[in-house]
Amino acid sequence: MAANKKKSGTSSKALTRRETIAGYAFMLPSLVFFLGFVIYPMAQCIITSFFDSTMNREDIFIGLANYKELFADPVFLGALKNTFIIVIVSVPVTCIFSLWVGSVLNNMSGPLCSLFRCVFYLPVVTGSVAVTVVWKWMFNNYYGIFNYLGKTTGILDKNINWLGDEKYALGCIILILITTSVGQPIVLYVSALNNVDQSLVEAAQVDGANHLQVFWKIKWAQIKPTTLYILVITTINSFQCFALIQLLTSGGPNHSTDTIMYYIYHTAFKLYRYGYGNAMGVVLAIIIAVLSAVQFKLTSEK
Repeated sequence: MAANKKKSGTSSKALTRRETIAGYAFMLPSLVFFLGFVIYPMAQCIITSFFDSTMNREDIFIGLANYKELFADPVFLGALKNTFIIVIVSVPVTCIFSLWVGSVLNNMSGPLCSLFRCVFYLPVVTGSVAVTVVWKWMFNNYYGIFNYLGKTTGILDKNINWLGDEKYALGCIILILITTSVGQPIVLYVSALNNVDQSLVEAAQVDGANHLQVFWKIKWAQIKPTTLYILVITTINSFQCFALIQLLTSGGPNHSTDTIMYYIYHTAFKLYRYGYGNAMGVVLAIIIAVLSAVQFKLTSEK
């Protein structure tokens, strides 16, 4: 009997070992890809940020000089300010609007809810270039629909160069970013609200709780993980705003729509200052990591 137990234990260990090896074998392609295309470039980015790295000549070690130059560079500081403005405005608006629309859609019938979900999600699945071209046409200062409607209704006296005026350009970018960012959060909120325990909602209503109390005490507690995910993803996407800037304004007019991501691209791939661009990338990564950690801390369950 002892021999049988020993044999069974040996077989169990061998099976566990084979399963472990098989698991790592299946994971190996993704692990190689992750190490080669994520970890290695990140390490190279950090290392190169300490060098004066420029095309067609040997890298020169300069220590923290790139970082010192960053915080004395008015263009970078302006891009940092613009990036924070975009994040501070777009993230709360996107989350609040998505939660409101998700709550409304959650109370609609099946086909109608599906229709509106498709409408809001359409910009997500449509190519960003195509969506940006449509918005560029709408903001055109000669034949754009905003100028047409403004003059037709008497709100505007003359055409406005929306994307070419420092007063309006960044606001237009934020508006486009919000409209193209709400699709996924709305779908996530509808799904999360559908999974709320209805027995708790009904019990609270029986006890006399109003709609606001039911939402805050019952629904909000159960959709907190979804809200955390949406906050983190929306914040990261806002910090990484690049395509809109590249296609609409190229950082202009007069650097008024520069963001950190666009300035990194401009520095590294137009000025060929790879070390300086990598230093910006490191700073951006640190900012995103710190803000994400703060969001996790503030929204974590007690």
